[in-house]
Amino acid sequence: MTGFGGRGARQATQSCLPMPQQKKNPWVQVAEYTSLAFTLPACTAAGYLIGYGLDRLFHTSFLSIVFLILGIAGGFIELIRQVQKDAGDH
Repeated sequence: MTGFGGRGARQATQSCLPMPQQKKNPWVQVAEYTSLAFTLPACTAAGYLIGYGLDRLFHTSFLSIVFLILGIAGGFIELIRQVQKDAGDH
């Protein structure tokens, strides 16, 4: 039986240490930043198309603008998340 000072405690402490980070392949970095370039326009277009479809379905004219704004906001949120994740990796 191992207590707090036994061998199990040492193993748990050693497993909590941060792993050394490996440098990313330059092509992986290019792919990540290229995906960032497409994130905002894709979210904006998706929001507008959803709003346009709902406008046609419900015979309204304001939903395309509402979903366009939601798509832009979603794109910026995703862009900020990815940049923060990448900044945390370095």
